[in-house]
Amino acid sequence: MGYFWKLNIVSACYAFFLFVSIELQLNFYRIWRLSGWEPDSVNLMTGVIHIVGFVLLTFLIYYFNKKWLRTTKLKYWTAILWIPYLFVLLYIFANLFPMTNRGDTPAPVTGLIMLAQIISYPFYLSVVYFLSDVLEGDPEESLG
Repeated sequence: MGYFWKLNIVSACYAFFLFVSIELQLNFYRIWRLSGWEPDSVNLMTGVIHIVGFVLLTFLIYYFNKKWLRTTKLKYWTAILWIPYLFVLLYIFANLFPMTNRGDTPAPVTGLIMLAQIISYPFYLSVVYFLSDVLEGDPEESLG
């Protein structure tokens, strides 16, 4: 049962990273309006947060793989278990902070970017798991 909880905690952490990325994109105009920053500054900060989050998530995946999930193939379930957690986080955030100003609505292309992120995220998680297995020197686990 302990491994089940670890698997779900790790999946929730992965969902949180994607949630932050999606919400930064969806709330660009709201951040711009409320912070008083120039759009270029908001873009720069969003980009920096995305890059730092990407690097941090890669190291976090490696850490979770090494310490918590070890060398079992069940860790690959986290590549899809983050989805319900992401939808719960998005639903809670949308209900706590609804868009009341019409100027805060995101650009239409934002949905396509989110779709691309959501579709590519499981592949990213699986590739990092695979590479961490190869780096750990467990060829049987990494090759199946």
